Amino acid sequence: MSPGVIEVVTRRKVVAAALLCALPGVARATDASFATWLVGLRKEAIAQGIRSQSVDRALKGVHEIPLVIERDRTQPETKYTLQEYLDRVVTQDRIARGIARFQENRALLEQVEARYHVQPRFVVALWGMETDFGRVTGDFPVISALATLAYDGRRSELFRRELIAAIRIVDLGYIRPEEMRGSWAGAMGQCQFMPTNYLEAAVSFSGDGRRDIWNRREDVLASIANFLMRLGWRGDETWGREVRVPQGLDPHLIGKEVRRPLPEWGRLGVRDLSGGELPGNDIAASLIMPDGTEGRAYLVYSNFRTLLRWNNSSFFAISIGTFADALG
Repeated sequence: MSPGVIEVVTRRKVVAAALLCALPGVARATDASFATWLVGLRKEAIAQGIRSQSVDRALKGVHEIPLVIERDRTQPETKYTLQEYLDRVVTQDRIARGIARFQENRALLEQVEARYHVQPRFVVALWGMETDFGRVTGDFPVISALATLAYDGRRSELFRRELIAAIRIVDLGYIRPEEMRGSWAGAMGQCQFMPTNYLEAAVSFSGDGRRDIWNRREDVLASIANFLMRLGWRGDETWGREVRVPQGLDPHLIGKEVRRPLPEWGRLGVRDLSGGELPGNDIAASLIMPDGTEGRAYLVYSNFRTLLRWNNSSFFAISIGTFADALG
């Protein structure tokens, strides 16, 4: 892919895992009928310790969804520059609504920060970016959508794992299967967790055990923060900053694999966006220029890499940081 463009993908963890499923030797769904395939799936779920009655309840009425396969086969491959991407996702309208949501939930966000050590502006930015603050969460029945994708041969192992995780969520009593709605690829709730991510990071902020990332705002915001914390977030640092780069800078210094303390970048002539000196602390930073040497430049820190573990796209991570800064 040439500098200055990026392929925008729909789901973060689905794409990375799909690469593994494309390797030779990775199992595919069989050619058995869907009903016969479900029998084997039921046996596997029970063998993994899920109660048979829960499996039956989760799979009651499960069906193939042709639209899910259509969406999977026709994901957009539109390419944008970083500026075009930011113009689409970090709009003035979204920033204004984000500031309003920040103010509405300030007390709750401060409680979440005290527990998980994630700054509120990043929690709100991810909430806004993932589902437009809960407005667009998807209305596909998650278990049927995952069963459709698991039965399909293209990425069966990935989605079979997510399907069994979804059945386990039902078994644990967190939500009724008919209430488990989400995207065509199985991402759920206002923070768009895949079922495995839900089991890992979704929380009941009040402690009542429900973990409702669909309807309860406190669980949504706390789950976002908990996931970031588990991914390695540093609550005493920011994500990075846009900078000015001097002409003639060694191009070998550009890239996430190169890390230098901020003072060293300053000695190399890198300045903040206003032209002033960089901060004097020794935080390690990498210089990235996603659109090439004629585009925007950023010094990014450890938390930028954490955002990449949420969604492995530099454009996405920059958009979250930019959005969070606007909220701050």
